[in-house]
Amino acid sequence: MMIGRRLSDRYKILDMIGGGGMANVYLAHDLILDRDVAVKVLKPEFSNDDEFIKRFRREAHSATSLNHPNIVSIYDVGEEENIYFIVMEYIEGQTLKQYIQQKKTLTVEEVIDIMKQITAAIEHAHQNQIIHRDIKPHNILIDYKGHVKVTDFGIAMALSATSITQTNSVLGSVHYLSPEQARGGMATKKSDIYSLGVVMFELLTGRLPFSGESAISIALKHLQSETPSPRKWNPSIPQSVENIVLKATVKDPFLRYNSVTDMRMDLETALDPSRLNEPKFEIPEDDEATKAIPIITSKQKIPSSDHTIIHSPKEEQVKEKEKKKKRLIFTLILGIFLFVGVPAAGLFLIPPLFEPKDVVIPDVTNLPMAEAIEELQSVGLKVKPKKIVDNIVPEGAVVKTDPPVNSTVKEGFEVIVYESLGKEKIEFDNYIGYQLTDAVRELKLIGINEEHILPNYIESDRPENEIVGQLQPKPNELVNPDEISGMWVIFQVSKGPQIKMPNMVGWNEDRVKKFVNENNLSLQKREEQYSNEIDSGLVISQEPASGTSVEKGSTVKIVLSKGPEPKVYEFSKVIPFYSENGFAEQVVEVYIEDMEHEMDGKPEVFKIRETTEIPIKLVIPYDGKASYKIFVNGNLLDSGEISYESIP
Repeated sequence: MMIGRRLSDRYKILDMIGGGGMANVYLAHDLILDRDVAVKVLKPEFSNDDEFIKRFRREAHSATSLNHPNIVSIYDVGEEENIYFIVMEYIEGQTLKQYIQQKKTLTVEEVIDIMKQITAAIEHAHQNQIIHRDIKPHNILIDYKGHVKVTDFGIAMALSATSITQTNSVLGSVHYLSPEQARGGMATKKSDIYSLGVVMFELLTGRLPFSGESAISIALKHLQSETPSPRKWNPSIPQSVENIVLKATVKDPFLRYNSVTDMRMDLETALDPSRLNEPKFEIPEDDEATKAIPIITSKQKIPSSDHTIIHSPKEEQVKEKEKKKKRLIFTLILGIFLFVGVPAAGLFLIPPLFEPKDVVIPDVTNLPMAEAIEELQSVGLKVKPKKIVDNIVPEGAVVKTDPPVNSTVKEGFEVIVYESLGKEKIEFDNYIGYQLTDAVRELKLIGINEEHILPNYIESDRPENEIVGQLQPKPNELVNPDEISGMWVIFQVSKGPQIKMPNMVGWNEDRVKKFVNENNLSLQKREEQYSNEIDSGLVISQEPASGTSVEKGSTVKIVLSKGPEPKVYEFSKVIPFYSENGFAEQVVEVYIEDMEHEMDGKPEVFKIRETTEIPIKLVIPYDGKASYKIFVNGNLLDSGEISYESIP
């Protein structure tokens, strides 16, 4: 029972959400990253085949390198108590097969959109030298926003190299099987293109191009019958769209699209008005005559569609002459099937009828590995890559093949291709735990330019300037000694133990100074400000803010309060002019005691020749008072005192 179980003490299985011939799929929760994931668990019968498991691990790990918005991400591959599983991105949606069954009919525009997403995914895989081998709607997911993602790269590749099979899984995949796979040949990128064509046929028509009661009968139709015209079931399909299906599903791989990129580009323009009524795709007669794939005819003649691609009359006459001979062969094979009693095994009995042809191994030495693989696969050879040290051939290029180039082997033969690792590499030391200055000194001794040593300072509890991470090269990573002098080295370096800033608002200056001194910080006071909330002499604001981590030696800036803002009281006094005193003018002196003046200080002087109104301004501190005195010709005329509270 998987529900409730924890795999790798990390993935808690919540529910079963799907399954197939090879594996069951569960919804799980990643307890470390706190996210939902999909976990595909291989069925027990697949867990007992060592060769299958070995290839499954290798190919699944290879598939983790695929990073594309239309490919389901593989997060992890694991094993626990003979349970083999893959942890993948969880998609809230359904398989494309379920989507087709639910919608019945899709618009041509929607089909084009879906196919562009699928081909973009397969294009990315092919660019990374990964062939899917089992493209079908069951292995394509679509979410509720119409976003498409392709899955099951690892399992498909592992299954392709093992003898394990199940009737249900064979029957499920054979509808989308390329002719070369049906006859036991090696799957290539062209095989994926054929399967894409079948998927597009189903999206356009809601049905499969070939059906039958058994896997063998369907496989024979892939070998024998041309793909029916999708327009027979959906006349509204533009000819330009149908042509994509017909070209992708040609029996001869050489006549299909050269690459899935070409197919995707054709999809991009398929609905252009200038293309909608283009001529129907037809197989070139010369190529068909020279490259036709051998076929086997079943005992029951398979009806052909009026809309299928028709062979030339001459070819039909040849078929008619060989009809009796092929019936006899098929009858013998059918007898073997009935005697053994394993109908699904028919897929593996077809290959002996087709003797592999001789192939000369092309000279791929010194080519980049990806190009070499492409060239070898294009002539029907399998490739087993290996890496070796070589002091002459550049890294990433092919050193040699086994068997050697120009040797003659059978189609499908596995050729070992040796990729150069370049010159013998040396281990780059582990500098984690070193002081940065010590590491720089050692690196300079081995020829690394100091300007190429880049420290990335991060918060850490480790001592200041201690190396806590080595990003490039990794510790003990093998590096080419010839590249040492130009190498860039990137370290993560500790800033030292961090000091967490407290909330200083409301502290007095002495308390701030004590904290700053104890933590080897410096203090900077900014201009004091008035505050109605914070008493005079206490901190109003601080920088860095409370909760911020700072290094030793950092500067702390504070603003102290001057208390509530003072009030300004302005008024005027009328000074009478006494002409009978015999003075031509009177001298008026105003003395003020407030925040800006002292009573015994210099007065404000006015000279008047008539009765005059003079202004007086008092700045009164919070909870304080101000006073004034007015003298005329040395005699006190008026005085007064105003308190802070008395001013509204």
